[in-house]
Amino acid sequence: MSATSVRPASGGVRGWFAANSSGNVRAVVERGFRVVGSQNWAIIVSGFFEPVLYLLSMGYGVGALVGDVTGPGGRPITYAAFVAPALLATSAMNGALYDSTWNVFFKLRFAKLYQGMLATSLGPLDVAAGEIFMALFRGLLYAIGFTAVIAALGLATSWWALAMIPVALLIALGFAALGMAVTSYFTTFQQMDWINIVLLPMFLFSATLFPISAFPEGVQWFIMALPLWHGVELMRQLSVGHFEASTAIHLTYFVALSVLGIAFTTRRLRSLFLR
Repeated sequence: MSATSVRPASGGVRGWFAANSSGNVRAVVERGFRVVGSQNWAIIVSGFFEPVLYLLSMGYGVGALVGDVTGPGGRPITYAAFVAPALLATSAMNGALYDSTWNVFFKLRFAKLYQGMLATSLGPLDVAAGEIFMALFRGLLYAIGFTAVIAALGLATSWWALAMIPVALLIALGFAALGMAVTSYFTTFQQMDWINIVLLPMFLFSATLFPISAFPEGVQWFIMALPLWHGVELMRQLSVGHFEASTAIHLTYFVALSVLGIAFTTRRLRSLFLR
């Protein structure tokens, strides 16, 4: 697919895929791994230690003053066990957003990498899927490492906690798709600062460090619309093996966020470079 020759689309989902993909996502992923191997390992490794330090300082430092808190299903758990799954969800979010926002912004607006890619046989879906896959790779590394830390500290009380690793990938997928879609509209570094402005309050108030029951009911409804809250609640339920109707709602939320984000990003790249 070139910038001047776009494959005509037939009807339905299959036609949409045919119009937006050449089936060569591997080329984008291969380039991503080459860049990671030569440049970004230090940044990736440093991102693993952030949730670990939060866990030690908040889970055990503040936790010594807080004592037990109410966990999923109303059962009492230690404050460290309450915070740890939330930090895993946050770690998956941060790792995915770093790759799908700042990296994408540089490639989109300065390196002009996507214009070059889309001047070849690659389609916008190939580019979007490849970039999101690299964000998932980073989220996978963080999920495996932090889950091992949680297990070693005895903060996971159910074998269902192993499911936190694939669920962390789902959370990372949702945030990566959303982050790439939003970043496609930014044109300056000053606009990119809005990402951090949104992320910090969402981290603090999405039941990561204390239950949302501390807020008025109207504020609680607003928090429950945020993606991180769904990820945090889902991780907590998995860590203790407690499931209820809300578990399916949390999963559905991230599946829908992922599908819509990928579709929107693909459409956005197409409109930017394949006019």
